[in-house]
Amino acid sequence: MLKEFRTFIAQGNVLDLAVGVIIGAAFGKITTSLVEDIINPILGLVTGGIDFSQLKIVLKEAVGETPEVAIRYGNFLNIVIQFIIVAWVIFLIVKAANRMRVSSSLKKE
Repeated sequence: MLKEFRTFIAQGNVLDLAVGVIIGAAFGKITTSLVEDIINPILGLVTGGIDFSQLKIVLKEAVGETPEVAIRYGNFLNIVIQFIIVAWVIFLIVKAANRMRVSSSLKKE
């Protein structure tokens, strides 16, 4: 069974998946930094100093030891912006890969 496991791990698909997950995690950190450190300050400047990550609707104020109850929609907006950036970059990568695939198949003909 150990030999089968080694064969399974050594297959290209598993290694490709592992590389993809690691690169995806790193790309996620880059995207988070881009949104939080570059895009949000610009949006805050344009909107008069609003910090999107702090936007919330307070449903119940904090009382003594009881924390406030709030809908923190600003953080949700940050995550939506991150998703749009990631989706756009993936779209551009797939578009470039398809263009290269088409041009290479035309050269073969």
